[in-house]
Amino acid sequence: MNRKQVRHILDTIGDMFPEARCELTHSNPFELTIAVLLSAQCTDETVNKVTASLFQKYRSPEDYIEVPLSELEQDIRRIGLYRNKAKNIQSLCRILLEQYGGEVPAEHAKLVELPGVGRKTANVVVSNAFDVPAIAVDTHVERVSKRLGMAARKDSVLEVEKKLMKLVPEDEWTLTHHRLIFFGRYHCKAQNPRCEACPLLEVCREGKKRMKPVKNRDDKGKSSKTTTS
Repeated sequence: MNRKQVRHILDTIGDMFPEARCELTHSNPFELTIAVLLSAQCTDETVNKVTASLFQKYRSPEDYIEVPLSELEQDIRRIGLYRNKAKNIQSLCRILLEQYGGEVPAEHAKLVELPGVGRKTANVVVSNAFDVPAIAVDTHVERVSKRLGMAARKDSVLEVEKKLMKLVPEDEWTLTHHRLIFFGRYHCKAQNPRCEACPLLEVCREGKKRMKPVKNRDDKGKSSKTTTS
């Protein structure tokens, strides 16, 4: 894929979702870190419902470790994998207090060493909380990148990230991350993508396949052409 094609994709998605942003509710780097940790295998909508009360009860790392693990588990039980996430939150908070004065570190290398914080979470935190350009590859970004030909079907998440970093100007990494998520979440969905109304159909592998005319048999046994969607 050449730069002109990439520019066309970025501009088109930008026109579709000019207000794309992080949809996880937070007011500081610490809350964002907790929210992203909770969001693994869970929708942002569910996370925001849980953190609405969670962030009122727990305002600092100290607050999370002062309660029994069982209590924290109950507070986040609507979140998938809540038991494991509760353990990671308390472990993370202890490390923040012991090593970083209770503050979330701004360095990517330090973030990925925290319990429950992987590369994607670290990318979200550094880009949204500390304005460091980064592309976090979640399921939406991965799916859209592969469908639009910016990455290969067999590419790992890390390979997708590296390819996007080469194709997209660095000062647009964070914005592109948000726009790709919105495009995948609200338009190019996993099961029912809106191919019939997509302005990027001509460059989409999946879309071309879905919209390709196929031969079906009508009730009288005659061959007729229909279009899938």
